[in-house]
Amino acid sequence: MLSRPRPASGTLAVPADHPLVLVVEDEPSYVEALTVALERAGFDVVVAQDGIEALASFEAVSPRLVLLDVMLPRLSGIDVCRRIRASSEVPIIMVTARSEEIDAVVGLEVGADDYVTKPYRIRELIARMHAVLRRGELGSERQTSPESLSVGDVRLDPERHEVSVREAEVRMPLKEFELLHLLLANAGRVLTRETLLRRVWGTDYVGDTKTLDVHMKRLRSRIEEDPSSPTRITTIRGVGYRYELASRP
Repeated sequence: MLSRPRPASGTLAVPADHPLVLVVEDEPSYVEALTVALERAGFDVVVAQDGIEALASFEAVSPRLVLLDVMLPRLSGIDVCRRIRASSEVPIIMVTARSEEIDAVVGLEVGADDYVTKPYRIRELIARMHAVLRRGELGSERQTSPESLSVGDVRLDPERHEVSVREAEVRMPLKEFELLHLLLANAGRVLTRETLLRRVWGTDYVGDTKTLDVHMKRLRSRIEEDPSSPTRITTIRGVGYRYELASRP
């Protein structure tokens, strides 16, 4: 068994400078090398070898980050991600083979923060792990305007983390909420893709721009009357996005 011993009850005590990572991987060759590399980089590691074990370990140890393989026995990484994201905003990085890259995009759609493809370089992986941890810390500490923003029939309350569309409450994950907040605060202005990535994902983001596209697609599905023909969040081809001050007819 490659997993570390689990606590009998409660959560595993981990020093603040040694973030606990839940590695969900069923290939022993990856597990052994990855565990050694992560521990040398200052992480504490707990390993789960299938999707069901991953969910149990997540509840038992409350990790700071989840490194989640897409292809798993018993329960897929996509389903594990969906279940974790239903109750937690913990950073999740999906891991996939190049032939399964579409699965990583699906993972982003259900709430993953980033993805890497096998075979990966360990330095790049650790850099991405540090980046998503820093973004999570900045997101939780970020001071936002206490005033609500309203454009047309969309209203956002940053203090209560609430969004309503046509007076009906709409729930959304943190990254989509931050995107909408930024777009509403700059309604009528074009925001470049680089600006959106920098402001929402941080200056140290090292992933590709598919992350932004996936989150924008999900955001549109929540607030547009017809997401396939958006009138609130419009694409400015080759530049970025704009939240329209008035919906186009």
